[in-house]
Amino acid sequence: MKVLITNRIPEEVLKKYEDNFELDYNDSLEYLSKDELKKRIKDVDALVCPLSEKIDREIIDEAHNLKIIANYGAGFDNVDIEYAREKGIFVTNAPASASTKSTAELTMGIMIDLLRNITSMSKDCFDGSFQGWKPVYGLGETLEGKTLGIIGMGRIGSEVMRKAKAFDMNVIFYNRSKKDIEGATQVELDYLLENSDVITLHTAYSEQLYHLISEQSFKKMKKTAYLVNASRGKVIDEKALINALNEEEIAGCALDVYEFEPKISEELKNAKNILLVPHLGNATRLARVQMGDFTFDNIMQVKKGEIPKNKVN
Repeated sequence: MKVLITNRIPEEVLKKYEDNFELDYNDSLEYLSKDELKKRIKDVDALVCPLSEKIDREIIDEAHNLKIIANYGAGFDNVDIEYAREKGIFVTNAPASASTKSTAELTMGIMIDLLRNITSMSKDCFDGSFQGWKPVYGLGETLEGKTLGIIGMGRIGSEVMRKAKAFDMNVIFYNRSKKDIEGATQVELDYLLENSDVITLHTAYSEQLYHLISEQSFKKMKKTAYLVNASRGKVIDEKALINALNEEEIAGCALDVYEFEPKISEELKNAKNILLVPHLGNATRLARVQMGDFTFDNIMQVKKGEIPKNKVN
């Protein structure tokens, strides 16, 4: 069974592939061009690709032996899963437990950074602006006593809730299905937007959630509210976000994902009180190894003639 891996993966995961499969490996952090991917996918049985690599029907049509697309990540909106199903190709994801915890940690990290002005003030240490402690220098906001609104109470949202409670935050959440979560109150989306001091997004992406946070959403938020997104970029209308920040309709925003990722517009970079992070949500060694193990296990199951555990189509 031949496997194409399109981007560099941890060595311990690569070793498992080398011991069990014929391998075509792109040992690079650079993505394959679309033409190169179409050329190399022709004779492979399995594809391992990162979330940022779009696998559309044009690429799928070039794959004559493909049996499984194993996405190296919990998401899968980069793959045309319906067309893959039509072609009899499994699509799987890698919802590793360490990925959940790592993304929740990153969420809390950029939340604290944003409210306490850590990154925005650190430049003072490098350009000579720091002259010592002053009573109102670099003032930020504490998490204690703030109301955190979580949109999407799945695995990551629930982990963020547990961590937020340790900072003595009050937690409310919006979820499309009914959930009984100890320590948090489920509310309607408008209520969450209107009453949260910090709003954090943890939804899986679907077309129904495109621009869930829109121009009207920002008008409902407190002017003192902060927005955090470590889920999917397209959930936020980027143009509306830029306007909301520059018009001071909200107090600030921290992003780990982007509507036009990997492109980040100059307008977004220059918006008021914006913290930008290069999609580091689950970028811990433990999480990335676990995710790689998931891709390997899914492909091994297909090799044995079994239905892969983590199929999403």
